Amino acid sequence: MQEAAKDIAGYMFGAAEIPVSPVSLQDLERLKISVGFTEEDARYLAIAGEVLADRTKVIVAHWRSGIIASIPHLARHSRDLDGQALPDYLARSNRRFEQWILDTCLRPYDQDWLNYQQEIAVRHTSVKKNRTDQVQSTPYIPLRDIIAFITVMNDTIKPHLAAKGHAVNEVEKMHKAWRSSMQLQIALFAQPYADRALSLDEW
Repeated sequence: MQEAAKDIAGYMFGAAEIPVSPVSLQDLERLKISVGFTEEDARYLAIAGEVLADRTKVIVAHWRSGIIASIPHLARHSRDLDGQALPDYLARSNRRFEQWILDTCLRPYDQDWLNYQQEIAVRHTSVKKNRTDQVQSTPYIPLRDIIAFITVMNDTIKPHLAAKGHAVNEVEKMHKAWRSSMQLQIALFAQPYADRALSLDEW
């Protein structure tokens, strides 16, 4: 498994203190069926991971600095409550974002992966946002913005998938696998936002 960086601050994949996801592995398998995620997708995601391994920094920089930074209602979530930049916070979260690309492509979708999907999702809600890096920023990221931004990520990843000279049909299969994974992950991310026990109103 390739790392985006060593000792990534706040990155806790597989750690014992990460709670078990309330979503079961059986639920995950059903979601895979719902989004049409196949064994072929898993194979082509692995190929995509090798293609993207040395491009994660560029991709995340484009998403964060090239796109999100120019959209005020999105950019505010990595700034302080007065709208001022939090460069250390941004740098740490960017590294985790880079690693998330590799985790998406290269890790098996097993219990550890499922648990960490839940952890990532909760860190976007008022339950855990800001706690990992001990900052004062917006209390949560609305679910609607997370869902909406998936389209941007899907569109902008495709040129990077073609960067190593793979045949057009292989790039298409990598892209289809990526899109299927994004749909799967956004379904998982929605869980805490819809969890009655958390009583969140953060759509």
